[in-house]
Amino acid sequence: MQTVNLAPPAVTTQRQPHPSARISIVKGDITTLTVDAIVNAANQEMLGGGGVDGAIHRAAGHELYEACLKVPEVRPGVRCPTGEARITSGFKLPAKFVIHTVGPVYRDGQHGEPEHLANCYRNSLTLAVENGCKSVAFPCISTGVYGYPIKNAAKIAIDTVLDFLAANHTIEVKFCCYSDTDKATYESALTHVIDEIANMKYDNPLCDMIGFACGW
Repeated sequence: MQTVNLAPPAVTTQRQPHPSARISIVKGDITTLTVDAIVNAANQEMLGGGGVDGAIHRAAGHELYEACLKVPEVRPGVRCPTGEARITSGFKLPAKFVIHTVGPVYRDGQHGEPEHLANCYRNSLTLAVENGCKSVAFPCISTGVYGYPIKNAAKIAIDTVLDFLAANHTIEVKFCCYSDTDKATYESALTHVIDEIANMKYDNPLCDMIGFACGW
């Protein structure tokens, strides 16, 4: 009599690198980066402004302005509400796309600013994945004239991006900082999160099981 083995084939689960391995932090000019998409810290009109917004519009050329003008307004003067994101071509930029997001103006941190800032990163990354991007570069959203304290903003940025990358294994993220001080702040935020995870795993073996289930 022939014996039939009905046991399912063995499944080998390969542990993915921790999401932090797909994050890099640099100082430089975001308009020069060769990535699939760069993120623009835009205003609600999306028609250009100061800081990184103006730099991206100048580097991309007038076609970017025309493309933004065609984005439908959700209410008079608002094409992209705070925390949301819109996407256009990159035109003369090395990046194929520009993802426009509007960060919150900082008041005291008690008026929805953290949630809006997290949504900027989350919605931008969602648009990037939906458009087939494998690499995205972010500026330090809201930390310029919008006045968000950079240490707080960096923590929100790192936490939100790591959460997104844990569920999306095909995209890499670069934070492009304006100054050495900004770069050091984002590096510190990333290091702090990695250290926290390492300590949790050391203190509680269940954390390693959770990390394995998530693929890292």
